Amino acid sequence: MPAPLVAIVGRPNVGKSTLFNRLTGQKNAIVDDISGVTRDRIYGEVEWSGKKFRLIDTGGYVPDSDDRFESAIREQVQIAVEEADTILFVTDGRLGISPIDHVIANLLHKYEKPVFLLANKLDMSEMAYEAADFYSLGMDRVIDIAAISGRNLGDFLDELIDTLKFPEAGEDEDTRLRIALVGRPNVGKSSLTNALLGIERSIVTEIPGTTRDSIDSVIKYYGEEIVLVDTAGLRRKSRIKENVEFYSTVRTFKAIMDSDVAVLMLDAEVGLEKQDMRILEEAIRRRKGIIIAINKWDLIEKETNTAYKYEQELREKLSIVDYAPVIFISALTKQRIYKLLDLAKKIAAERAKKITTKQLNDTLLPELGQTPPPSTPNGKEIKIRYITQVGEYYPIFLFFANDAKYIPDSYRRFVEKLIRKHFGYEGCSMTLSFRDK
Repeated sequence: MPAPLVAIVGRPNVGKSTLFNRLTGQKNAIVDDISGVTRDRIYGEVEWSGKKFRLIDTGGYVPDSDDRFESAIREQVQIAVEEADTILFVTDGRLGISPIDHVIANLLHKYEKPVFLLANKLDMSEMAYEAADFYSLGMDRVIDIAAISGRNLGDFLDELIDTLKFPEAGEDEDTRLRIALVGRPNVGKSSLTNALLGIERSIVTEIPGTTRDSIDSVIKYYGEEIVLVDTAGLRRKSRIKENVEFYSTVRTFKAIMDSDVAVLMLDAEVGLEKQDMRILEEAIRRRKGIIIAINKWDLIEKETNTAYKYEQELREKLSIVDYAPVIFISALTKQRIYKLLDLAKKIAAERAKKITTKQLNDTLLPELGQTPPPSTPNGKEIKIRYITQVGEYYPIFLFFANDAKYIPDSYRRFVEKLIRKHFGYEGCSMTLSFRDK
């Protein structure tokens, strides 16, 4: 059972991004007094009382004109409600109820999902009475908060946690390989999904995904069940481009979190774009296995070394993930799609690989001694004394040294490449932690 999903909805400039930043403990969302400011990150994770849930912020839409404003809000609320387990309906407690609040409230009443109405910007307890007016919107839970200062958020989170369903302790873990096919719209995710589902003609079942209308497909490949985590296709024809992108981002981030290996699909004729790098960064941040699949390769005119030159140009742009394998496929002709599954299985095995402490120290310490970290600002020599591997789901390496805080990022990258040189880990994101001995 995946972690529950909570969505923040509300009209612009009520403090949704501020609440998102406060709950996730990050500063990824841009906060501005101008209504409808867009942001790069709208998906995060929250931990409270030892339990984790996922959070979506729907505040990314910038209306082009007043006549599109209400339909844009309505559409994003619908998307969020369909995807989420619980809704946080954020309002401006100081300004009171607006016509848009009524529109959103009417939409939420149509769905059987828990809703918390948060009257935001009430900075002092003396202002709490102003939240009472919002009960007229028909919500059972109305809570006065101040996202910017954190006022009353602890009590609110206690109530929220009680409404969410978390995986049971001791619940049987699903050990099947989970592969997420991710990428921008129209790169061929649906076509590849359909092509893979035809393998051996032994589609065993369809299982519910993280939400009611998201379906993950299960295939059998040489007797092994593999789950394809669904990101392909929109559930509706959105009238508004920004909402298509928002919906695609939500699906993509959910799929990455729920997967073992993320396959980033690129259109061979278009290549790598900014949105693809955002997807890669999310996969790295989640420490997932990564494959770059160049789809529609059948449409490319071939010359000598065409694939080699294409890959070299791509890797120049992919410096942060030089460990990810690149494979050229065609979902239409089924070219190399079997190899894609084999590669995903190989990467999953690499993620689970454990190197003994003796192997790590015997292999790496001599080389790290020959190329030590730069000295501390006061000229003290830094020495790495001991290395061990931890981590159950992906590779984590602990390095014990003196004055570890002075080891620069450039040296950490050097150490990571050294690990890959000796022990492989193709396609695997990893964590290196340097600690004082």
